[in-house]
Amino acid sequence: MPKTLSQKVWDAHVVRAEEGEPELLYIDLHLVHEVTSPQAFDGLRLAGRTVRRPDLTLATMDHNVPTQNIDQPVADQVSARQMQALARNCAEFGIRLYPMGDPGQGIVHVIGPQLGLTQPGLTIVCGDSHTSTHGAFGALAFGIGTSEVGYVLATQCLLAWPPKTLAITVRGRLSRGVTAKDLVLAVIGRIGVGGATGHVIEYRGEAVRALSMEERMTVCNMSIEAGGRAGMVAPDETTIEYLAGRPFAPKGAEWDAAVARWRKLVTDEGAAFDQEVVLDAADIEPMITWGTNPGASIPIRGTVPEPAGDASIARALAYMDLVPGQQLLGRRVDVAFIGSCTNGRLSDLRAAASVFAGRHVAEGVRALVVPGSQQVKKQAEAEGLDRVFREAGAEWREPGCSMCIAMNGDRLEPGRYAVSTSNRNFEGRQGPGGRTLLASPLTAAAAAVTGRVTDARELMR
Repeated sequence: MPKTLSQKVWDAHVVRAEEGEPELLYIDLHLVHEVTSPQAFDGLRLAGRTVRRPDLTLATMDHNVPTQNIDQPVADQVSARQMQALARNCAEFGIRLYPMGDPGQGIVHVIGPQLGLTQPGLTIVCGDSHTSTHGAFGALAFGIGTSEVGYVLATQCLLAWPPKTLAITVRGRLSRGVTAKDLVLAVIGRIGVGGATGHVIEYRGEAVRALSMEERMTVCNMSIEAGGRAGMVAPDETTIEYLAGRPFAPKGAEWDAAVARWRKLVTDEGAAFDQEVVLDAADIEPMITWGTNPGASIPIRGTVPEPAGDASIARALAYMDLVPGQQLLGRRVDVAFIGSCTNGRLSDLRAAASVFAGRHVAEGVRALVVPGSQQVKKQAEAEGLDRVFREAGAEWREPGCSMCIAMNGDRLEPGRYAVSTSNRNFEGRQGPGGRTLLASPLTAAAAAVTGRVTDARELMR
């Protein structure tokens, strides 16, 4: 029977399957950070267990890491304790760790790919919902809960139900000034935040094939925001070129054998998906969110919708202090945040720098630019991007999750508006009472230099 890409990877990792029971799935790579792991390690100690495959486990510090003054003691004591606990746990159980300030440190979903640990055909889990990022390589990657983190540490396996499949095909090519972030916000706006619940999304079509690996990671990263279990893109020459020479990628004859396997990881002709959605790339504009979930997105020149009796829309409008029918275009903003596991990679920083170059952050606006890893920071500085940001009046920070989650000192003040390249705009996500407008690095940079929601294409002419 013809199989989809996700079915091929799933079936290749099933250890045991019993009718009416979740299947036992082998895990190739387990990523760990400081927030969701302490209880899992405590559970191992209580049960007298060890980590079964420390060589297939990688840890880093990201959520709690301050993005300035990292040579000083961490001011937030909760953050400090969580990072100290991770260091102790990794030392005790023999897990490779990239701590704060280490050259390999960064956001977990940035460093996995850049190290070459993320590869086609693998199963990858992490106690973090945005693990779907790694599906850009044709890996089956998804977030797990704290108890599951402990289960994987102890067994290198996971009990899970086989997911359904959803094909999202984007025909044609994206227009100039329209980015991968706009594409995925358009997808979520189309199918809704629950449109992919219980499904693995496979992104297909000419527009997806034309994306770089970093752009594909942006798209797959936000699959969870549509309710998806995971998001995937079949590996191709772009994937192979990206992985070649990475520190943990196969070498020599093993590389040749791996590439031969990877080329077979495509959906078979005639394979059936449980759902299919088709979009035309030419119809996608730069997008921005107006509400309190990523599905509340509109084209940058669009208008805020009417509640039409929907209490959730009415509540979101009240929280965001918006009225139906108004445009976001031209609305004053207080903060521009560029970073996160969605848009903190080198190509994102290059895009933002193209807008900042020769301009200055608007009066009264704060702009934070936060690289996704120490390696990204080093590469950006080698290209002089940090000088572009600083000369424009933006803050160039140390790597970490930063204002995406507001648990590390970087917070949006109550009532303030941020144009943010992160992945979630829930109430209080960037800080209690803060109002988040999700958008691309181009749009965030344009907001920073104009002081208002701006169509970045106006600055690119």
